[in-house]
Amino acid sequence: MSVIDWVVLILTLVVIVVYGIYKSRGTHNIQGYLLGNQSLPWYHVSLSVMATQASAITFLSAPGLAYSSGMSFVQFYLGLPLAMIVLCITFVPIFHRLKVYTAYEYLEQRFDLKTRALTAFLFLIQRGLSTGITIYAPSIILSTILDINTTYTTLFIGSLVVCYTVYGGTKAVSYTQMLQMSIIFCGLFAAGVMVVHLLPADIGFGRAISIAGKMGRANAIDFKLDLNNQYTVWTGLIGGFFLQLSYFGTDQSQVGRYLSGASISQSRLGLLMNGLVKIPMQFLILLIGVLVFTFYQYNRPPIFFNSFELNKLEKSKYAPELSVIKADFEKAFEEKQVVVEQMNVALEQDDQAMINAHRKTLQVADEKEKSIRTKVTDLMVKNDEHANTKDNNYIFLSFVTQYLPQGLIGLLIAIIFLASMGSTASALNSLASTTVIDIYKRLIKKDASDHQYLQASRIATVFWGVICIVMALYASKIGNLLEAVNILGSYVYGTILGVFLVAFYVRHVNGRAVFFAALAAEMLVIVIGQLELVAYLWLNVIGCMLVVVFSVIIQKLLRKQRITIQ
Repeated sequence: MSVIDWVVLILTLVVIVVYGIYKSRGTHNIQGYLLGNQSLPWYHVSLSVMATQASAITFLSAPGLAYSSGMSFVQFYLGLPLAMIVLCITFVPIFHRLKVYTAYEYLEQRFDLKTRALTAFLFLIQRGLSTGITIYAPSIILSTILDINTTYTTLFIGSLVVCYTVYGGTKAVSYTQMLQMSIIFCGLFAAGVMVVHLLPADIGFGRAISIAGKMGRANAIDFKLDLNNQYTVWTGLIGGFFLQLSYFGTDQSQVGRYLSGASISQSRLGLLMNGLVKIPMQFLILLIGVLVFTFYQYNRPPIFFNSFELNKLEKSKYAPELSVIKADFEKAFEEKQVVVEQMNVALEQDDQAMINAHRKTLQVADEKEKSIRTKVTDLMVKNDEHANTKDNNYIFLSFVTQYLPQGLIGLLIAIIFLASMGSTASALNSLASTTVIDIYKRLIKKDASDHQYLQASRIATVFWGVICIVMALYASKIGNLLEAVNILGSYVYGTILGVFLVAFYVRHVNGRAVFFAALAAEMLVIVIGQLELVAYLWLNVIGCMLVVVFSVIIQKLLRKQRITIQ
């Protein structure tokens, strides 16, 4: 990066952190620390909710996912608007009316302590692991720029976020997120414009999408009912609905954001706005990945996008073999370029027969490039069995650092940092609030002073920060980060949602029945997920339905047992 980029990057980060700390000054009690004194307007709530979900993973992995497999991931969010409506009708007024700090407080009032503790524990495990992945995402950037191992950059990023979250709490998180999202929207628009600008003069936006579409990258909608297909309209509408309902309704990292709203109506407006904006925003992020894919049909891409791992291989004893593979890759790219130009002519002439013929040839050329890239990763493993052979998360970053103008590079990298800082800070704040309110205050020290609980919240933030950083150090082995986070969430969100739905709508079921139902459902979901019997989004539906059905059955059995004993 140039000096200008470093200035833009550092200045943006410093301004955000200082602004958040300044706006959160005077936080001296636990309500202010965990809920921001419930004083934030709807637009703060909306941007904070959006920033919590849109982490650095979104801006690094989503374009890479679109580059590799197309636009189909956008279907993941189709259930989001429906989930927002349900939340506004049910969850929001209940949580506000009961004046809870966390979502799990309600479960003790409705059921019992062990059910509250179980759901809080499931949340802490899932969110702790996911936050580690979130911290790892921006460390990729620093390691690429500085050409150093991600271990050092992970420690630096994690420590930075923990510091300002410990100091400012929810208010620092919310105020920084509002400014972050404003910068993010501007930066993404600029990135999209620049990708189109860098394409050949005769290739406009429409032609770029057409070429990507002929190579299977513009497949945004799929109506096929296939339980093993990860992304279709049905997995998005049904599985995605259950996942989003559980995430926004029972995950404290999100509940804490809209509980900070000044009123029920402010929280509702914030959630509804998020539901309206999120799908177009995600579509545009994926679209940037598709445009980058088209760009690399005219400009030779790196044979491997993770430059740190590639540099290690170039300096190893396998360098001669790598040179041969690179020559094959360059030849394959030149051959494909000829077909791309022929496809462009066919599209200009609207010759469907030629378009279909060239489409098949392009797909074969695409597979040939992939097979050559596989030889590189095989060589990496030979050289270092611990090498990170997944470069999907580096695709957009590689494009940004190599082709965008000075200043914009620094801004886009700052955006990815900001997204990570916002979502990580929200997660740490929610982990701390759940630990203190649902565990420490309820089970360990029930009669401490407000100041003691505030100090405990800060200590809990540091504790979870350390746990998440340790998890981040192992995140390089899990493939696409965006999918990894959602897969991990799908293992527990359905179960937690099922407990809440029973609490709201199945009034005759008691705590003992739902506790055992949740345990049984969670074990079954883990087994189904490990066996990969269905696409991961369906795990949310299965977990939720199992809890509801099991709890009703167990309640009947307990009632019969009680009658028999009497």
